Amino acid sequence: MSSNDIIVSLDIGTSKVRAIIGEINNGTLQIIGVGSAESEGIRKGAIVDIDQTVHSIRNAIEHAERMVGIEISEVYVGITGNHIGLQSSHGVVAVSNEDREIGEEDIVRVLKAAEVIALPPEREIIDVVAKQYVVDGLHDIHDPRGMIGVRLEVDATIVTGAKTAIHNLLRCVEKAGLHVKDLVLMPLSGGQLALSKDEKVMGSVLVDVGAGATTISVFQEGTLTATSTLPIGGDFVTNDIAYGLRTMSDQAEKVKLKFGCAWIDEALEDTTFKVTRIGSNVEKEFNQVFLANIIEPRVQEIFHLVKNEVKRLGFEDLPGGYILSGGTVSMPGVLKAAQAELQTSVRIAIPDFIGVRDPGFVSGVGVLHHVMRSIRPRSNNSGGAKKASPRKAAPAETANKPGFIERMKNMFSEFI
Repeated sequence: MSSNDIIVSLDIGTSKVRAIIGEINNGTLQIIGVGSAESEGIRKGAIVDIDQTVHSIRNAIEHAERMVGIEISEVYVGITGNHIGLQSSHGVVAVSNEDREIGEEDIVRVLKAAEVIALPPEREIIDVVAKQYVVDGLHDIHDPRGMIGVRLEVDATIVTGAKTAIHNLLRCVEKAGLHVKDLVLMPLSGGQLALSKDEKVMGSVLVDVGAGATTISVFQEGTLTATSTLPIGGDFVTNDIAYGLRTMSDQAEKVKLKFGCAWIDEALEDTTFKVTRIGSNVEKEFNQVFLANIIEPRVQEIFHLVKNEVKRLGFEDLPGGYILSGGTVSMPGVLKAAQAELQTSVRIAIPDFIGVRDPGFVSGVGVLHHVMRSIRPRSNNSGGAKKASPRKAAPAETANKPGFIERMKNMFSEFI
């Protein structure tokens, strides 16, 4: 392992905090460790208790460290939420090299030029995503490095977020004893991992159904076009089960995970279970069909809201259909319920890596995939990362814009 680069992603969700350790070997990503912990201090995807969130992050990191036998000091943190905004921008620079060959420095400068936009004081730029480069009037260039030209332009999407949400997220990670290498937009990175090239070009919707929130990401013409977050998810299903069975929430969650089915026709009458009724020690027996009658309407409501939100964003009948991710969609019957409600092609995205073949890992693995893609063009060292010693793993340098963490530090001063 010491001869390869190690990168670590941190996915802070409403129900779980996941730390995923990836190893880059000759441009190929392998998952070598996963740490997971129950998430405390997060409600509907937002941080509501910093100390509890810090505790959950530490537990997840320690779990991952024990699995692989290394010490994690730096992480790439996934970010999402309703505070995320997208806006288009355009940057233009003159090629700096005397021989007019476009290099890495020109890419950085043109992206910095695209960043020059008017922003409200409460918002901060998280990332700049190039949609296309233009070299001397030649459009649709994805990587202009090595080309000859005089004028370099970029059409970019500026990803912005609320300073308060960014500040709280970074504060939690740093209080857990970790250095934030960069923030990565999870709707973007998840789409890079879960969607095919054709799906992104023709138009499709990535729906990440988590415990406390559902994130909708619309891709068109190869790039992320719109994103939105609905404050509804798997926790609502758990609450319905708790009310329907008259039991405690923790028991309802266990029942959902073990016996849950979101499509009544697939539920089995002879599959039974017992739960303790709330306020007494009396156990009552139910079957899976009764449980499915509770779950199916709520799941259909979630996808009904998703369909309406996509329509509100200005999109209808996208050829690529809907791609589902998130821990909630791993429940049997969810695909059938989604197909019935959305009335179009629907599939479930599953990462093709050993140990994380579950829809709930799409976001975390997507962050690693995004980082690997961004560092690949860098120098000879497959990502510019420090070599991992037996007890130390330093994530790779990213090719994203420089100065992000410096801007964060300057931003922090406004809160002091």
